[in-house]
Amino acid sequence: MSHLLGGSLGQTSPLGFLRDLVSKRRWLLLLTGSVLLGFTVIFPQIGLLEWVALIPAFPVILLVTADPTVRYRRLYGLGLLFFWPFYIICFHWFLYMYPLDFADMSRPASAVVVGAACLGLSLFQALGAALLFPLMGLAARGKWISGHKLLHPLLFACLWTALEWWQAHSGWSGVPWARLSLGQAEMVPVLQSASIFGSYFITFLIVAVNGYVAHLLLYPSKRLLCGGLAATLFLGNFLFGALRMALLSDEGEPIVAAAIQGNKSSLDYWSFSTMNEVMEIYGDLSREAAEAGADLIVWPETCIPANIDRSTSIYEYVTELSRECGVPILCGLFTRVEEGSNADYNSIVAALPDGTVHGTVYNKRNPVPFGEFVPFRKLVMTLIPPLAEINTLDEDIPAGEDSVVMELDVGRVGPLICFDSIYERNAMDSLDNGAQILAVSTNDSWFQDSRGVWMHHAQSQLRAIETGRYVIRSANTGVSSIINAEGEVLESLGALKTGYVLESVYLSDRVTVYSVIGNIFAYLCIAAYGATTGYTVVSRVVTARRKGTETV
Repeated sequence: MSHLLGGSLGQTSPLGFLRDLVSKRRWLLLLTGSVLLGFTVIFPQIGLLEWVALIPAFPVILLVTADPTVRYRRLYGLGLLFFWPFYIICFHWFLYMYPLDFADMSRPASAVVVGAACLGLSLFQALGAALLFPLMGLAARGKWISGHKLLHPLLFACLWTALEWWQAHSGWSGVPWARLSLGQAEMVPVLQSASIFGSYFITFLIVAVNGYVAHLLLYPSKRLLCGGLAATLFLGNFLFGALRMALLSDEGEPIVAAAIQGNKSSLDYWSFSTMNEVMEIYGDLSREAAEAGADLIVWPETCIPANIDRSTSIYEYVTELSRECGVPILCGLFTRVEEGSNADYNSIVAALPDGTVHGTVYNKRNPVPFGEFVPFRKLVMTLIPPLAEINTLDEDIPAGEDSVVMELDVGRVGPLICFDSIYERNAMDSLDNGAQILAVSTNDSWFQDSRGVWMHHAQSQLRAIETGRYVIRSANTGVSSIINAEGEVLESLGALKTGYVLESVYLSDRVTVYSVIGNIFAYLCIAAYGATTGYTVVSRVVTARRKGTETV
C-alpha cells in the first residue's frame, strides 16, 4: 500500500503519522470511528459530533479501498469489523429485555437469548452492510475514478445511502433502525431537507462531510477545497433548515389532541386482573384529557390486550368511555382476522361518541420479527427453541395489507402502529390516502428506559418532516409526544411515567416535495454508483480484449 500512502512511513510529520497509523493500526481507526458514530446515533444530544465521528475511520476507507493490493475479501472483513460494533451499539437495548420472565424462561436461558439477539441481529445487519467496503473498492480502483479522489467521499456517501434504502425495503431481514439521521433529532433545522429528499439525504450529507474532512487530512494541498466542500454541505443544509422553519407556518384547522401513557408494561398485564387495572388507568386519564379540552384521544398499541371482536365487555367499555368523554378514542387492541379464525390482527379501532366503533380498522403492517411472528418458525424451533418463545402469542400476528385513513368528525387521521413508523413508505401511503394528521400507537415497554425508546421516537420526527404532518404519538410506557410538521417535539412524556400529553395539532393538506418525488434521491445515489462501477467494469473488459488482440 506504500505507493498509495506515498513517502516514508517513518516520517514524523502529522501527515506521515496519519498514514503510518492507517497502515499499521487500521483496525483501531475503524473501531474508533464505528464506536463514535454509534454513540452519536443513540445520543442525539451530541449529534453535532456525528458530522466528524467518522473521521478516524475514513482515512482507512479512502486509502485501503483504493489500494489494488488489498483483496476484496480483506475489504469485506474490514467492513465487518467496522459495522458490527456500530450495530451492536444501536441494538444495545435488547439487553434491557433481560430477564425474559414473561416467556417463562430461566435466567441462564434469558441471558443466552438476549445476548444472541443483541449480537446476532447486529451481526445479521453487519453482514450486508460490510459489502460497502468491497463495493467501494470495485468503483474506487477504476481507471477514471481513481484519478478523481475528490469524488470518493461522495461515492461512499452514495453507497451508505443505498444501504439505508435497502434496509427499509428488504422485508423483515432489513431493519432501518440505525439511520444516521436519528442522531440529528436534537438538531431539528438539520433535518428539514428531509421534506425534499427524505431522511436518506441527511445520511448522505453526514457521510460526505466526514469524508471531506478526512480527505483534507490526507491531502493537505487540497485542504481549502475539501474544507470548503464540507462547510458548504453542512452550513448550506443547516441554513436551509433554519430558513424553512422560520418561514413555514401552520395551516388548516387546529384541534386539541391527547396521547395517553398508562405506564403499564406489556410484560406485566397478560392477566385478567391486571387488564382491569389497565382499563381503569386509561379510562381515568382519558376523562382527564377530555376535561382538559381534548378533541381526539390516542391510546398506545395493544394497551388493552384483548380482542374487541371476541369480547362484548371490551366493546361496551371503549364505546361507553368515548360517549362519556364526548370525543373519539383511537384504541390499540386486537381484532379477529376472519370469522372462525383463531388468528388476530394487531389493530387500531376508533370508538366514537355516538356509542359505536368506526367502520375503518387499521391493522399493523410491519409486525415485529420474533416479537409478533417468528420467521422460518420450524427451523428456528429446531435450532434455537428459546428464540421462538420470545413471542408469547399462540399464533403469529399476520401483517395488515392496506393503509387506511379514518375519517372522523375532527379530521382525517392516518394511524400507524409501532414498527410501521420506522418505514417511511407507510406514512407516505397514509398521506396518499388523504391523512391530515398521523397517529402513532406503539408499545415500547420492551425497551424500558433505554435509549431504544428515544431512537424509536426520533423516527416519528422524521415522518413528520417528510410528510408535513403533525404526529400524535402514544406509547405504553413512553415516549408519548405531540410533534409538529417541522419535527419539533411540542410536548412529551418520558419513559416510565404515567400521564398524558395535550397540545393543539393542525389538520393539513400540505404537500411536501418528498411526498411527490419519493425516494428519487436514493435512486440517484444507486444510479451514480452503478454508472461509476459500470464504467470501471467496461473499461477493464475493453482493456483486456485489446491486450488479447495485441498478443495474438
